[in-house]
Amino acid sequence: MAPDNNSSEDCVTTEKNEELNTFAKNAGARVGLTSDEIIINGGRPLQGRIEVRGAKNLATKAMVAALLGKSASVLKNVPNISDVRTVAGLLALHGVLITRGEEPGEWRLDPTNVELAHKADIDAHAGSSRIPILFCGPLLHRLGEAFIPDLGGCRIGDRPIDFHLDALREFGAVIEKLPSGISLTAPNGLKGANIELPYPSVGATEQVLLTAVLAEGQTELKNAAIEPEITDLIAILQKMGAIISMEPNRVIFIEGVPELKGYRHRAIFDRNEAASWAAAALATEGDIFVGGARQEEMMTFLNVFRKVGGEFEVEDDGIRFYHPGGELKPVTIETDVHPGFMTDWQQPLVVALTKAPGVSTIHETVYENRFGFTDALNQMGADIVVHKDGIQDYKRRVARREFEQAAVISGPTTLTGAKVEVPDLRGGFSHLIAALTAEGQSTVTNVGIISRGYEDFIGKLRQLGADFIFEG
Repeated sequence: MAPDNNSSEDCVTTEKNEELNTFAKNAGARVGLTSDEIIINGGRPLQGRIEVRGAKNLATKAMVAALLGKSASVLKNVPNISDVRTVAGLLALHGVLITRGEEPGEWRLDPTNVELAHKADIDAHAGSSRIPILFCGPLLHRLGEAFIPDLGGCRIGDRPIDFHLDALREFGAVIEKLPSGISLTAPNGLKGANIELPYPSVGATEQVLLTAVLAEGQTELKNAAIEPEITDLIAILQKMGAIISMEPNRVIFIEGVPELKGYRHRAIFDRNEAASWAAAALATEGDIFVGGARQEEMMTFLNVFRKVGGEFEVEDDGIRFYHPGGELKPVTIETDVHPGFMTDWQQPLVVALTKAPGVSTIHETVYENRFGFTDALNQMGADIVVHKDGIQDYKRRVARREFEQAAVISGPTTLTGAKVEVPDLRGGFSHLIAALTAEGQSTVTNVGIISRGYEDFIGKLRQLGADFIFEG
């Protein structure tokens, strides 16, 4: 039986016959946004200091990891974004009690009374999040079964879950596809396995980690993702009692243990958000200090930022990003898994590249449909040509992929105000940057999507001196 529902806004839980509390009801909703439209008067440099909290790509996974523990976990530096609220709602549906800690962004997750949730509730609360797939391993260990609804997410490609399902089968999961989603059971428990991923997928690597730590025996994972958020998740699991070794050449060994305890952990900073504000500083000829950003996890981005013509100063408490004056420079970028140039970094940076004299080329090798946002930039006056089948380039360092695309940006061009609609998370932030740099007034709609990964971006725009109207 789940714990009694608490009406306080500082608690997340559920009761089968009662309404979910405030957090669960609002899971997946836009955080802090009552309007879906922002009107921006462009041409003003962004200047000032903002803070970034924990990474979206770690915090949500760390919350799922709490399901594995026999005792409560404490996660600090949690960003107030809608993806976090979505996961909180899903955890509440499964009987996890979530309470606020003493400091802002501190959450306590108690999985003592984990139980099965109704499929319809999971489907309703999952919204556009793809996090439910990662519940599978922990729930199979705790309850012997799990359910995945039809998965949503940003419109950036098919993003199939085959890697996840194939890995779960290797552990011994039995998978049944239903009209409403996918049902999983583990009639004989989960056993360690030898798994080699066809591609170093972050999500599939997380799936293996969250499943292998309690599986009987040893698991060897080859071709694993090694992003900083993966390393941070491994640190969390080790704190819980897991035995995990990261070997050279993308190999991870996991020795299954009988049980895990709760953890206390401060989430790694969000390097994607930090890079987005850096791109905004460059495009608007501004100067932004991003508190909480660290050099080590951003080295590849910092190299490209400097090549384009931006400058930065690394301090103990963050990084200052600024436009030093003069012309920007065109670059060629190939997105790749870590330690390569992240796919999430290219979209905000494209706006700055429209101001660079010459031709810049971006080879997108991670997702097959991530240049849809450029339609709006062209509408505003950019000269961007998307090559649906990519471009051959003898200087390439990243291996070509069948579905890859390329964008060729010719500059400099002057952007002018327009009405544009946010298509996805990172593309949406690039639209904000474009509106901030454009001559005249722009209206950006569907901005609620941006709150999936950017905490209080409206407040941060105010801090940086942006000129806009927002009825929020």
